[in-house]
Amino acid sequence: MERMRRIVVVGDGGWGTAMSMVLASTGHEVGIWSYDAEYAAHMSATRTNPRYLPGFDIPESVEISADFAALAPNADILVSAIPTAFLRDVWTNHLPHLPPDLPIVSLSKGLEGGTHLRPTEVLREVTGPDRTVSVLSGPNIAREIAAGMPATSVVASPDPELARQIQIDFSGDAFRVYSNPDHVGVELGGVLKNVIALAAGMCDGMDLGVNAKASLVTRGMIEMARLGQALGGERRTFFGLSGLGDLYTTCESRSSRNRTFGERIGRGEQIADITASMNQVAEGVKSSKPVHDLMLEHDLTLPISHEVYAVVHEGKPPRDALLALMRRAHKDETHDLIL
Repeated sequence: MERMRRIVVVGDGGWGTAMSMVLASTGHEVGIWSYDAEYAAHMSATRTNPRYLPGFDIPESVEISADFAALAPNADILVSAIPTAFLRDVWTNHLPHLPPDLPIVSLSKGLEGGTHLRPTEVLREVTGPDRTVSVLSGPNIAREIAAGMPATSVVASPDPELARQIQIDFSGDAFRVYSNPDHVGVELGGVLKNVIALAAGMCDGMDLGVNAKASLVTRGMIEMARLGQALGGERRTFFGLSGLGDLYTTCESRSSRNRTFGERIGRGEQIADITASMNQVAEGVKSSKPVHDLMLEHDLTLPISHEVYAVVHEGKPPRDALLALMRRAHKDETHDLIL
């Protein structure tokens, strides 16, 4: 299997930048596309990304540019690291310069507002139904990966051979990639865990203790599997790296935007103020509405996700949401544990 030579990362956020560093460390020719020409020039000159990944040096071999037309022509594969809310606009603008057969790997974790489409579905809708769009997801905190700390992820693709190629070429001494044929489940794990992470952050913000947070994460895992299965994913996938693994990381890490956002809600801050103070997207805030819509559409019981929606979009006080969860009717746990 011939090794990929040039990989272009579309998006200059923390995760996209960290991924470019991983790929450069394994010997690939790497480019990063930034939407902001002035900031791209700053990153290129200083070899840093102070806005989204401060404190790390970007390898000299990584090309940084706001000119997608110059970056894409010789690429073997593109990596989409664009927040879901901006995904459609960005790739629509790139379409005139997009080689027709070039595959894309999506790193985005969210659902598009209004359509409820997954990022790979948005990409196929914009760039053409015949394009191969894969997804890479897992417990991946950008700062840890940029620091060279050990991490794993999982790739899913409609093309098994391409999945194997990505698994080999994206892996290094500190970043190991597994594969999973469940494309829908792998992608949904990265979506649904962000909503539960908001609730976990609220637990921290309200100082509810370890017992409460462990209970919430466990029951949140069940909700992820329940909705994911209803949407076409395999239940067992949600107990792997893109589900349980990513959920644990996002609920626990001090670097998690979603956990941090939830913590600030739990401390009594206003959602508009929190949003205005953050320079990166907390995907769970945006995803909580489509997740709630899908819950209603499929007639599912997702009490934690429902209460997160009520807090974020209806202004319900976090402590009232807590009481609503604690006062639910009693039930047997065992049915939920069947894999």
